[in-house]
Amino acid sequence: MQHVPARPFRTAPRRHRLTLAVPLCLLASLGPGSGTRADGPLREPPEVSEAASRLHFDAIVVDGHSDTTPLFQDPSWRFDERHDDTHMDLPRIREGGLDVQFWSIYMGALEGDGRAIREAIERIDAVHELVRRFPDDLALAGSVASIRSAVGSGKVASLMGVEGGHIIEGRLAALRTFYRLGVRYMTLTHSFHTEWADSSGTEEALEPLHGGLTSFGRQVVREMNRLGMLVDVSHVSDQTFFDAIEVSRAPVIASHSSCRAVANHPRNMTDAMLRALAQNGGVVMLNFYPAYIDERAADSTKAHRASLSEDIALIEQRYPEDEFARRRARRQLRLEKPYPQAPLSVLLDHFDHAIEVAGADHVGIGGDWDGVPSLPRGMEDVSQLPRLTQALLNRGHSEETVRKILGENLLRVLARAEDVAKEIAATARTQARARRPRAGRTSELARNASPARD
Repeated sequence: MQHVPARPFRTAPRRHRLTLAVPLCLLASLGPGSGTRADGPLREPPEVSEAASRLHFDAIVVDGHSDTTPLFQDPSWRFDERHDDTHMDLPRIREGGLDVQFWSIYMGALEGDGRAIREAIERIDAVHELVRRFPDDLALAGSVASIRSAVGSGKVASLMGVEGGHIIEGRLAALRTFYRLGVRYMTLTHSFHTEWADSSGTEEALEPLHGGLTSFGRQVVREMNRLGMLVDVSHVSDQTFFDAIEVSRAPVIASHSSCRAVANHPRNMTDAMLRALAQNGGVVMLNFYPAYIDERAADSTKAHRASLSEDIALIEQRYPEDEFARRRARRQLRLEKPYPQAPLSVLLDHFDHAIEVAGADHVGIGGDWDGVPSLPRGMEDVSQLPRLTQALLNRGHSEETVRKILGENLLRVLARAEDVAKEIAATARTQARARRPRAGRTSELARNASPARD
């Protein structure tokens, strides 16, 4: 591992960073694993021109979903060092020109009252501690204004998303507390149903349990609107999606989903969903995982995962009590036996389709960094993001469109969610004042209620 000093990437405000942008993105390595594809070799990704680099590093680049977060809790892992077994670290974030990251707060279904809430708080705390340790490079952000301020000062704006409604354990108090701690979206489900919302499933579509959102699920969406928290519809069933669209006053997001018309996977969005999302004013942030975006890669990934079953079982046996050691061993296994990839062109097909169906104002980036075992060729880690900008330009999309996709669309949606929260608060104040007795009427009532004096 290459050690990087504590403050190697301290930057000037964004307008002064262009002189560094071109060499950094052109020299970025391909990342871990060369990858294979069942139907033959993968084409080389595009080189990044000076014009594309200038656009990329001048734009505000937002990613909707990173699962790097558990590594923040591993005392042996260094955020400021370059790694070959992950998708993200500070050096590669800087090389990729990433400005805003939503860190995922995720854990699977857990037994025991309060356990998911407790573990979520510990993971949220790990994000706060990371920011505390790297104050020159990171800043916690909770609004569009604070995001723009952080980026303007050369820092990576850090927000969080709770990935799965099961984590609030049916408690709106937990939802509100997460918001106060910096969570700015919640995914209504993960890969399994909650007590109040149906999931799409992951490998195969699940049979509905509730038929979408329950009455409590609708209450959750309304409370998220009141707070200014984005409603995330990745992982949810089709009916849960349409119920959320119906209930939400604010635009919704799909933080890491792709297009079902391009790759028929239950995690992806149909054209009807994309059109409804656009009408709602929301944004689909496209997932990069080959098994979600390429049906051939999905088949080969399934076979590859099955071939690793004995290796994974040995890891579980070797480290039954050490979660960090298990994670390190799994990452090493992926280096030694890499998962199938897909060509970058397939990812671009999803962008093209989403832009065509939903419109250029409703598409963004949700890479799913460190939450999936492989990424497309030429997009193996976050340092490769400038290649996405180049590829979008090569597909004929305008600089204005690319700038929107890189981040402005998500910022617009978050700003609108903030406005909706203010509107709800203003309405509540008006209603509270209407219920309050007028001053003159209060005095009259008090006199009438006073006991008579002889």
